[in-house]
Amino acid sequence: MWAGSRIEWLAPLSVGDEIERVSKIESVTHKAGRTGDLIFVLVQHQISNQNGLAIIEEHDIVYRDAPGPDDKPVAPTPAPSNAQWTKTITPDDVLLFRYSALTFNGHRIHYDRKYVTEVEGYPGLIVHGPLIATLLVDLVRQSIPGCKLKSFEFRAIRPTFDINIFKVSAKPDLEKDPSGKTIAVWAQDHEGWLTMQATAVLA
Repeated sequence: MWAGSRIEWLAPLSVGDEIERVSKIESVTHKAGRTGDLIFVLVQHQISNQNGLAIIEEHDIVYRDAPGPDDKPVAPTPAPSNAQWTKTITPDDVLLFRYSALTFNGHRIHYDRKYVTEVEGYPGLIVHGPLIATLLVDLVRQSIPGCKLKSFEFRAIRPTFDINIFKVSAKPDLEKDPSGKTIAVWAQDHEGWLTMQATAVLA
């Protein structure tokens, strides 16, 4: 599971640039979770162009055993109700298939309904965590004209399925940053449960 990411923009990339990406496994950590063993892998990507380092991105990847029949789901968390900007998303299998193709993601849980429901046991196709994160960034971009991001980080909380709508929301986090440059961003499912939590910092 792609559990979260942190992205920092140091310099712009332009169409036509020749870029290089160097990827490195920073750490591998074992933890004993409530439902079994968990392996946390931290991967860092550094992206450079002819002018030097432009983007640093870190991925938090979690490996775990398939849940057993006696495993109890984690209690859900209600999403915040004080959003300043909100957008409703209607996912479908075409959107998920296109995003899988765009990101070279071959995992069948995102596009093979028969597999994900009959083999994995989920109620529907799973919406990609990075797709939800992309929609969160896009909400900030559309809501604050001319904004440029300095950094963005997100953490997946709960899976989202294509069988229901979901919402992406945001508001300036004035308690953390009175300047208004820190934006609290989140996603929630059709029942109002928090599915992703994120922070965007404007340049």
